[in-house]
Amino acid sequence: MALRQINKELSDLARDPPAQCSVATIMGPNDSPYQGAVFFLTIHFPTDYPSKPPQVAFTTRIYYPNINGKGSICLDILLSICSLLCDPNPDDPLVPEIAWICKTDRDKYNRMSKEWTQKYAM
Repeated sequence: MALRQINKELSDLARDPPAQCSVATIMGPNDSPYQGAVFFLTIHFPTDYPSKPPQVAFTTRIYYPNINGKGSICLDILLSICSLLCDPNPDDPLVPEIAWICKTDRDKYNRMSKEWTQKYAM
């Protein structure tokens, strides 16, 4: 399943590569609901880089309160993305419903995060 998803995403990027954009992958951190996952990200460098920072977005779907359905990240990308996955910030969410579950039912949040990880990143 993971290999099929990886091949699809690589094929999509090869067919239509974005301008001034690179691709990155990160592994889900150990001891998190994302353990064993591979997440793809795009890195867009603006034309006035380095005066303006690059923008990073997840292309792999993820169940996380600080990353919305389009992959946009709520925090400054210069922060560690791996640390972000280990320590969600439900008090400043892009997805309030996920943040609420994260705050009120951590077991359900972890279970849903693992389900999404298995479905979209493995």
